[in-house]
Amino acid sequence: MILIEYIYNKEKEDMTLTITSIRLDTHLDDEAAKVFGVKSRTEAVQVALKEIVALKRFKDLMRKNAGKLSFAGHGE
Repeated sequence: MILIEYIYNKEKEDMTLTITSIRLDTHLDDEAAKVFGVKSRTEAVQVALKEIVALKRFKDLMRKNAGKLSFAGHGE
């Protein structure tokens, strides 16, 4: 499988294209495509990578601010 990766370059304000060859469990990739509601395996990998990075950043933020933040419900 060939993974086409789009990377946003903040300095140039454009997308960089990288082609990477990786071996994947096609059944798992197909299932991920269904879960994420995308049409291709490439998109499924892209979305999964973005989700993992976002989750890691969120966890790091929560650890960094543990006990320092307060949250209020809507209308409170």
